[in-house]
Amino acid sequence: MINSILDNDLYKFTMQLAVLEFFPKAEAEYRFTNRGSQRFSTEFVEKLERIIEEKISKLKLTEEEYNWLPEHCPYLKSMYVEYLKNFRFKFDEVKICLTQDKDLDIRIKGPWHSTILWEVVLMAAISELYFGTIEKDWKVNSENNYAHKSVIEAYKEKILEIGKALEENNCFFSEFGTRRRRSFEFHENVIKTLIPIKTFGGTSNVYFAKKYGLRAIGTVSHEWIMGTSAIVGLRYANRFAFENWVNVFNGDLGIALTDTFGSDVFFKDMDTKLSKIYDGVRHDSGDPYYFVDRVIEHYRKMGIDPIRKVIVFSDALDSESAIGIKKYCEGKINCSFGIGTSLTNNSVFFRKSPPLNMVIKLHSVNGISVVKLSDSPEKETGDIDAIRVANYIFGKKRLN
Repeated sequence: MINSILDNDLYKFTMQLAVLEFFPKAEAEYRFTNRGSQRFSTEFVEKLERIIEEKISKLKLTEEEYNWLPEHCPYLKSMYVEYLKNFRFKFDEVKICLTQDKDLDIRIKGPWHSTILWEVVLMAAISELYFGTIEKDWKVNSENNYAHKSVIEAYKEKILEIGKALEENNCFFSEFGTRRRRSFEFHENVIKTLIPIKTFGGTSNVYFAKKYGLRAIGTVSHEWIMGTSAIVGLRYANRFAFENWVNVFNGDLGIALTDTFGSDVFFKDMDTKLSKIYDGVRHDSGDPYYFVDRVIEHYRKMGIDPIRKVIVFSDALDSESAIGIKKYCEGKINCSFGIGTSLTNNSVFFRKSPPLNMVIKLHSVNGISVVKLSDSPEKETGDIDAIRVANYIFGKKRLN
């Protein structure tokens, strides 16, 4: 299921580097949330625990990977690559229980710089194990008029159809689907199918980027800003996180994530200096069309030509939504797309066996609860009381 320590999203490694530089003593806790209706079993938990202890905890950077990273990801500092060479997943950081209603209770605790790599790896393992042991009927291909072909061959045709539609509409996109992939095998076939597509820019998965000579894509996720809020306070978290990201990477990886505490808060913190330093922004929640107008308005207020900047869209995209957004941005601002589950576990193709709707999110740092408010209410994460306090601080709601 997990074939290399690099079988992970690039931004987990870039954030691990940043955490080591700024918060090397911070302690973190992550928690799993299942937003869907799928349920699990005692046997599932036992198998997942064995995978963690016997497989994932044995992963280490190979000599070939060690030599590849500095050349192809030069923003990863040499001291960090040495750290990663010696890094091992600690299986005792992960505690898994089956709840009374057969859901998973997963908690990851330990040093932030150590626990930060678990999220994507665990989610990929959970997804593949679920579709390999609990829900298996999808392996018998009886729909989509592909009965005469294997499921993988039929799926490759679906992905090629998606890729060609994006290419025809000049949509530049990357693959972001590691965490909810149907399986490692499906994921690899997606990558191989997309390589001939001219507008395919790369993958967030570092292992596949290395194996297929692609660009590894990624910058930062919400947890960098969320974790920062526990250490410097909510009011200053965005600014501190953005400024110190620049200090770590000297202008590389310059895409700012906008919705950790809501985009209105983000635009207040993104002053002229930061607006000019960062190459663009990432949209991950809320109305994408309204967001385009809001970003353009912001850049013009800063005296910046929006056509020199880029928006990276990554909110549950499929080819149809990406093409619509591309047309709206045309001539106004540059755009690109990070497409995840729609490529590696497509819900239309697997309509009778939809992907797991799950997340693993940072819950606390140094015992202080953290939150993500988002621009979409259903994407809020954190303790209820912590969310109430954050909304009050940012002027979104009254604190009753």
